[in-house]
Amino acid sequence: MLQVYNSLTRKKEPFQPIVPGEVRMYVCGMTVYDFCHLGHGRVLVVFDAIVRYLRTCGYRVIYVRNITDIDDKIIRRAGENNEPIESLTERFIRAMHEDANALGVGAPDAEPRATVYMPEIISMVQTLLDRGYAYVAENADVYYRVRRFTTYGQLSGKSVEDLRVGARVEAGEVKDDPLDFVLWKAAKPGEPSWDSPWGLGRPGWHIECSAMSTACLGHHFDIHGGGLDLQFPHHENEIAQSEAATGERFVNVWVHNGFVRVDNEKMSKSLGNFFTLREIMKSYDPEVVRYFILASHYHSPLNYSNESLENAKAALTRMYLSLKGIPASAVPDKDGSRPASDYTAQFFAAMDDDFNTPVALAVLFEVAREINRLQASESAAAALLAAELRRLAAILGLLQSDPEVFLQGGPGAGPSTTEIEDLISRRLAARKAKDWAEADRIRDELKGRGVILEDSGGGTTWRRG
Repeated sequence: MLQVYNSLTRKKEPFQPIVPGEVRMYVCGMTVYDFCHLGHGRVLVVFDAIVRYLRTCGYRVIYVRNITDIDDKIIRRAGENNEPIESLTERFIRAMHEDANALGVGAPDAEPRATVYMPEIISMVQTLLDRGYAYVAENADVYYRVRRFTTYGQLSGKSVEDLRVGARVEAGEVKDDPLDFVLWKAAKPGEPSWDSPWGLGRPGWHIECSAMSTACLGHHFDIHGGGLDLQFPHHENEIAQSEAATGERFVNVWVHNGFVRVDNEKMSKSLGNFFTLREIMKSYDPEVVRYFILASHYHSPLNYSNESLENAKAALTRMYLSLKGIPASAVPDKDGSRPASDYTAQFFAAMDDDFNTPVALAVLFEVAREINRLQASESAAAALLAAELRRLAAILGLLQSDPEVFLQGGPGAGPSTTEIEDLISRRLAARKAKDWAEADRIRDELKGRGVILEDSGGGTTWRRG
């Protein structure tokens, strides 16, 4: 049975959806004012893999991933660029979709934007006011009364009293309590605004997700996900807002992926170790980046380094090599059912253990090794295993390319295909002329440029090493 670590209870629990056979899941998506970085990539890939697995297990999954298209950072960046906010956000939404597609991330079932859900946001703020969980301050901002929600801190494990001791009261602050957070910001000159019962303004970040998630999935749904950096205060505030507004439990299971580190340091622009997905995918095939993300358990920190990417590239290359020369159509594999196989059983056991992708990948390596062992003498058995390997890897969004295409392609791949083929032709001519020294020189030149030649009875093939 599927076991999932629940950040709310701080333990692994058997997963039981509210409606049998159906999973409703919301994941906090991107704030679209810049290109996606590796942390965003981890969120995209991790929850894509979770959705793929749940669907493989037969669940009907309704997956919602929002877009924050209005907030302080967006307004500030648009001002810096002297660019309309709509132009800025549309540009980076397109870029986000391009990055997600490159990583093999499927589109969510719904992708709500904050600016489209303004009526729902305003309605929820009004409900909180009516129920005494919010108030309009002197400056026309609307704040949430944290102390009114008696279970505040349940997700993060933080107590209100401890938070109160560490809270600072800023000069001129109009909140009743330093812990209170903003639900609605009164309009400022030059900023976009929407009309509300409290005057022109725009929503705070936290209320956007509460309104969009409940509008799309109902007051009570199965899974809420996002990066660990959102656990407090964003997700804590979502619980407080949503449960106070609806009077119902908000979410059953909270799933948080770990932080991204670079050479064991926190990734940040101030440290100069900040990488966008586009920068990384200039040097590495997107599928290598996807493999790298899945090679660490989603709940653990992900450490980025050139060595880690090279290891991911080598590992994925070994898998593709095991499939080389075995047509994908060698064995019928259309129904998506689980074959009676120890490998498949091991794979599903790993994924049932809190989506343990590193162990699942280890199972795929065992399959690849067995394919290599069988290819020379038992081609039919090797083809059966190859079909199984493709099927299992597809659950993780891997091995989606033709082996020859993957092995011969990729960013930063060195000499062009035309140049490689020309050198191979010259080497073949040298061998026919029994000029072994020239043939060896060409082989060594290609090897030095990252191209491996493989001679067989059928001729010479090549791959990038």
